Amino acid sequence: MSKVIDINKSIFELCKEYPEIPEILSRLGFNDITKPGMISTAGRFMTLSKGSVAKGIEMEKIKSEFIRLGYEIKE
Repeated sequence: MSKVIDINKSIFELCKEYPEIPEILSRLGFNDITKPGMISTAGRFMTLSKGSVAKGIEMEKIKSEFIRLGYEIKE
């Protein structure tokens, strides 16, 4: 079964589905994601695309990293 990242889902939903995502996002520059409570608060309304704009991280960089790690991107 392939891992699918729907970029329209909230980070909270993605992390619930794939518990390794906070670590991946942290390595990409989303440093706050590993702070206690961040996923269950801000993560409930934050998506990868909103986060990329907020953090100034190119969406292509995020997608490339997930693809490199074996995920499929759903837009």
